[in-house]
Parts: sequence; structure tokens; C-alpha cells
Amino acid sequence: MIKAYTAYTGEVDDAETAVAEIMEQLGDISRLSENAVGLLACYSDFVDSGVVKELCAALPFDVIGTTTLGSVVRDSEGRMILSLIVLSGDDAEFAAGVTGPMTAADEAPLAAAYDEASRKLSAKPALMIIFAPLHINASGDFYVDALSRISGGVPVFGMMTVDNTSDYRNAAVISEGDAYADRCAFLLIGGNVNPEFFIASVPSERISAEKAVVTGAEGNLVRTINEKPVVDYLVRLGLKRNPDGTIIGINSFPFVVDYNDGTFPVVRVMFALTPEGAAVCGGDIPEGATMSVGHIDAEKVLSTTRGALSKALSWRDDACFLIFSCVGRYFALAHETTAEMQLVQDVMKGNEVPFMFVYSGGEMCPVGQKMAESGELTNRNHNDTFVLCRL
Repeated sequence: MIKAYTAYTGEVDDAETAVAEIMEQLGDISRLSENAVGLLACYSDFVDSGVVKELCAALPFDVIGTTTLGSVVRDSEGRMILSLIVLSGDDAEFAAGVTGPMTAADEAPLAAAYDEASRKLSAKPALMIIFAPLHINASGDFYVDALSRISGGVPVFGMMTVDNTSDYRNAAVISEGDAYADRCAFLLIGGNVNPEFFIASVPSERISAEKAVVTGAEGNLVRTINEKPVVDYLVRLGLKRNPDGTIIGINSFPFVVDYNDGTFPVVRVMFALTPEGAAVCGGDIPEGATMSVGHIDAEKVLSTTRGALSKALSWRDDACFLIFSCVGRYFALAHETTAEMQLVQDVMKGNEVPFMFVYSGGEMCPVGQKMAESGELTNRNHNDTFVLCRL
């Protein structure tokens, strides 16, 4: 069984004070199993000031993590914080790893790092938690698909990194106190662990009843739907097209994509339209997939988050939660940007479950089969989605 402990600090300038605050909240770390590991999330300022480096040096176990534009743990206060969750367990195994530099969608660095880390476990891991870089030419689908092949189907749960700048220029993956824009960090968990996954995204009442078929696509570029340019399909649904060919607020109307392989649909955000009327999406969409158009707003961000948390808590409360939520949901909250984080705090106050919530640039979480009797999971990349792993 895994036990978890959380801590946080808002001290960004004084590394000594920040480390002291974290250590005080963790208490006597000698009570932790020899098998322990830390996951952290923070504003990039904590990297620049040296707080991350000093904290990782002070902790007697491996630490990996990410920059972000918002995170919370139990009872944390303030918006600009560093959050930490420590996982420990006498009957669990942990192995942290980080790739070498990655400049493109190349599986070799992932395979080498996975092989090295997996050798530290006595058996095949039950879960892989990953923090993937944003600033290389590789999508979330690449990481999910590549690591699924490399690991032989280990469940992959994780996120693409972001940060608190307007263009995510400082987004970085963190490993042992160092920050990387071009490396992927991951944690393998083995032993007596049974991860369970919960997903919240566009609610069914905000999804168009009209189904369509993707007839032309290449990776994350969708050229035609029902044999017509994507822009024509969107206009026919009622979206307004500007004289220059753009559609205002296009990323508020994501595609809900059914792979037609028995798994539950996933969400793909549209980032832009090409001059030819194709859609540039936040993840791959295969030809032949069935899709509808959805809509997400602040009200539904909060209601779906509450629903996912309530479901996870109703099943079992002797666990810990790792939670990633898309920055698209953050921006859908408009001027109430802390509302989802505050909702998580409010819902979790009624129990003792340790948790860490982090905003992400893309979410990775297994999906189940539509047929309830099947327990098979398929790793998927998501957009505009709230994902929760219960350990």
C-alpha cells in the first residue's frame, strides 16, 4: 500500500527558508519507507531562484516534476507556490528516470531511459507517471504511443509541461533539481499497487448530437470531415467565420473523437485553421474516427471536476490522488482562474486523502472499454481534460 505526504511553500526568493518550510511540513522523514519518491510542481520562478535545486538536494530520495501555472496540495494557500507530494510504501517499488536530450519524436532516448529505470524494479511496473517537455517537435500522442510500446503496455499517466509565462517559454521538466526544456522525466511504480483512473471532460449535454467521420487526416492535422474541408463543416454547425477565414474562439469548441475501437472517446482541441480550411489539433486524430463538436465553459469545468472527485472519493478514501487538469480548462474559467483549484480544496476538505493537483499542457491517462465487463485499458493523450490517478 502506498502512503503519501504533501507539503508546499510560497517562499520563492529564499531557498533556505523554503526548504525549512517543506521539511517542517513533512515532519520526521525517517518514518518513510526506504522506497520513497517525490513529485513536485511549481512556478518557473522557483527554478530560477534555486529553491528547486536546494530542495531536491535536501530530500533523501529521487524527485521529479514540472513547472506549471497553478498547483495545490492539501491546505495549501496562495497561488504562487511549489507543491510536493511524497510517495512511500513498504510493499511498493519506485524507480525514477530521465531521458537524454530530445530534439524530435525519437523513441531511442525514451527506450534507453526506460530500460535503465526498469532494471531497478523486481518486476514489470504497474504504472508509469511522466512529465513530458513542451518545446520539442513531439506530441503527447508520441509519448503515449512510444512508451506503451517500449514498456509492453504499462499504464501511462502524466502531462505535458507548461509554466506561468504567456508563451510557456520557461516550461521545463524537473529531475533531481535540474530543469530541462528537452527531456522527459518519469516514475515507474511497481509492487503492491493498483492504480485507478478517473476522467472528466466535455459533458454529454455540451456535445453535438450530430456525428461525422474524419475522412482526411495526417497526425494532428484534420483536413476533411465528411469529405469536406473542416471549416465548411464547422460553419454548417453554426460557428461564425470571419472574413479572413478564422473562427473566433475555436479552441472553445473541441472535437470529441471516437476511435471506433471500443474505447471511450477523447477530446482534441482545435488550435487554428489553415488557409485551406484544415484544423490544427492538440493531438492526433485518425482517419475513419467518428467525431462530434463540443463546448466547454466555466460552469462545466467546475461541475465536471466536482463529479470526477466525488466519484473517486466514493469508491475508496484510503488512497492518494494525483490530478492533472488542462490549461484549456484554466482559461475557460475566464477571470476566475483559481476557481477549479479552490473547488478541489473545498471538496477534499471532508476527508484525509493526500493529493496534488497540477495544471498541464496535455494530459495522458488510460481509457477503458465501453463494455463494462472489460477491464482492458488503452493509453491515450487528451486535451481539455481533468485526469485523476488514485493510488
